Amino acid sequence: MSRRTLSPCPSSPNCVSTQATDEGHAIQPFSCKKPRAEAKEALKAVVAALPRTKLVEEDESYLHYEFTSLLLRFVDDVEFLFDAEDKTIHFRSASRTGYSDLGVNRQRMEQVRTLVQGKL
Repeated sequence: MSRRTLSPCPSSPNCVSTQATDEGHAIQPFSCKKPRAEAKEALKAVVAALPRTKLVEEDESYLHYEFTSLLLRFVDDVEFLFDAEDKTIHFRSASRTGYSDLGVNRQRMEQVRTLVQGKL
């Protein structure tokens, strides 16, 4: 089985990723103390409680959600990648269209970080 990776962020400022190396796109991954299956269920419960989210793909160590904005119905793709060896959850959050997101993707992921604290 090939190891899944997250796509790099584009040059536009409407993306954050734990695997990005530049300051504009980089963000810290979530740390994880529980076994992967438990952590994944906890993360899914938190994300499912957020408005306008839809799970579009899932496997043992990967989740892909679509978040739709309220007013203009823009879709952002949010991916989570569970690294059981490093006990981290990597993620990427990116707007599908446009250039700037006014920091929405970063704010969302920091909100998720706060909501999952102590649950992973």
